[in-house]
Amino acid sequence: MESIRNGIEIPQVGFGTWQIPGGQTAYDAVANALKTGYRHIDTAQAYANESSVGKAIKDSGIAREDIFLTTKLPARIKGYQAALDAFDKTLENLDMTYVDLYLIHAPWPWDAIGTEHDKENVETWRAMEEILKSGRAKAIGVSNFDVHDMRNILEHGTVTPAVNQIQYYIGFTEPKIADFAKSNDILIEAYSPLATGDLLDNDEVKELAAKYKVSVAQLALRFCIENGALPLPKATTQAHIEANAQLDFTIDNADMKRLNKMVDAAPSHFHNPTQG
Repeated sequence: MESIRNGIEIPQVGFGTWQIPGGQTAYDAVANALKTGYRHIDTAQAYANESSVGKAIKDSGIAREDIFLTTKLPARIKGYQAALDAFDKTLENLDMTYVDLYLIHAPWPWDAIGTEHDKENVETWRAMEEILKSGRAKAIGVSNFDVHDMRNILEHGTVTPAVNQIQYYIGFTEPKIADFAKSNDILIEAYSPLATGDLLDNDEVKELAAKYKVSVAQLALRFCIENGALPLPKATTQAHIEANAQLDFTIDNADMKRLNKMVDAAPSHFHNPTQG
């Protein structure tokens, strides 16, 4: 377990649902993840699977308070009232009265990556703080925010984001963002910790995985944890769901240094923010 700013405990590995279609596929994936022992589920309104995720959680028989649920405000939605309305829709989709963590999905709309929306993000964060104050989210944070975007919130908001969820994997660890987040007690969550699968073909990573008698995926997830980042692996098959939760080993310091020095460990992976 990790502890975020307000003392809330967050399970050390989350189950990601990006690119898992809503309906039976998402329902089964989340249901199987919960049966396997995952207690941290990550979704987003933009994934179009919130309803399936919510139903799987409700049908699991596990007490709601024993599951940590994260979802996200669509990146295109900016502004105070628009954010509040979108959150109402999310709770309706999930059929729940609260979420554990609510994130601004990105500092800009997905069709305008890199554009400046500082004022709109401040207004949006004001809504996030209102949602937090209401108790309908236990914690609030951001996703895909760089140092400038995080600093904008810190300078104009009254609540520091608990989390910044970013693309993060061996060979691509966003050190400037990660260091700034750490210095401000903001937890980094790692989406695409396997570079959406591209990391699996790296010979050097394969060699180290063999040394520890684990899969490349397991090594990549443990790498995130050793660096203080919380990985969010996605899987739909039972075998991968189970394997991704079996991370009870440590990577020695020399190998962590080696892994941290890697660049372009997944060269075919496009290093641009995605909707993870």
